[in-house]
Amino acid sequence: MADYEIVKSKSWFWEWFSWSGSSSTMLRAAEKKILSCLRTAYRGWYVDIGPVVGTSDKIWTISLNEESTKTPIVLLHGLGAGVALWCLNLDALASQRPVYAIDILGFGRSSRPVFSNEAQEAESQLVRSIEEWRREMQLEKFVLLGHSMGGFLAASYSMQYPERIKHLILADPWGFPERPVDRISRVPMWVKVIAYVIEPLNPLWPVRVAGPFGQWLIEKTRPDIVKKFAPILKDDTAVISQYLHQCNAQTPSGESAFHAMMQHFGWAKNPIVKRMDKLNPEIPITLLYGSRSWVDNSSWETLKQARASSYINVQAITGAGHHVYADKSEIFNKYVLEACNLSDSISHLTASDIRSNSKSINEQQISLILTNEEVDSKTAKGQELNTP
Repeated sequence: MADYEIVKSKSWFWEWFSWSGSSSTMLRAAEKKILSCLRTAYRGWYVDIGPVVGTSDKIWTISLNEESTKTPIVLLHGLGAGVALWCLNLDALASQRPVYAIDILGFGRSSRPVFSNEAQEAESQLVRSIEEWRREMQLEKFVLLGHSMGGFLAASYSMQYPERIKHLILADPWGFPERPVDRISRVPMWVKVIAYVIEPLNPLWPVRVAGPFGQWLIEKTRPDIVKKFAPILKDDTAVISQYLHQCNAQTPSGESAFHAMMQHFGWAKNPIVKRMDKLNPEIPITLLYGSRSWVDNSSWETLKQARASSYINVQAITGAGHHVYADKSEIFNKYVLEACNLSDSISHLTASDIRSNSKSINEQQISLILTNEEVDSKTAKGQELNTP
């Protein structure tokens, strides 16, 4: 009886979606290339946090200036991003204190477990992963900075582990206000139909559907993001689109968790503003908004009213969009360092400690900035992909 070798041929359809099997290697290479532009030495390693969501979860971590005795700062990125996108901020922040940046569980180079499809549980799983990371790192108290989705998780973490937070810095945070019903009612029917059709899909599905053309898609739809990093990457800005592509070409694990937490993308099912009473009033907060951002920032006034005696410094950075940390990196870094240094110098910050030298602006000034730039922001929003 003859022996037959069974050859299973893969269809073009399968190969299209599985072509990026080596994307973890490509992601590592892109990240390394971006971070090679840093002047400060850094190290990167996996922190094993155990079975938090999966059977053995690991969080990719980079650190700078660990030998400093000042309060460390921990950075949480937004949706679809990773540690390398902090490249415009790391040198400045590390010049004064230890800096830790992580790929949030389910994103970047971290493990990609299967999260709950229930909003509160998915949020709790992400927060627990951050806490387990902290325990493994043996950080007692730190400044926590989160951008967009990272800001949402930073606020949630601060509610559950207030004793760990020296200062909470929110960079254009997502998920704070409630969904404005009146605004949705004015949306054209055809837009509602499209939104209904794609609602079950993860937000960044087009990148994966594009297969090997995912990087090209990012370059064509988000040329503004690539340009943001020109000051440090010079003529090699294409590595940014490559990095974003590789971050999101893999299993959309954390993205699925975000999908579970979101409501029509722009809002959270469990908005932070509805549970501000759970946030310890002694935790100082600095909010850094981009004046041209698409994110609904209407909750900052409610936040200040709810914490009248607490330290809450609101800064609207003129000319910056949602990616405020990259759009105006020098100003952003300045505000972040001011917040960190103030918390180091004053053990218990209150509303009276919002000093004039930080050029804090009041509610009327913020509203004026946002109103004056409303027309210009329409153009910017046309280029801003709604990616927390």
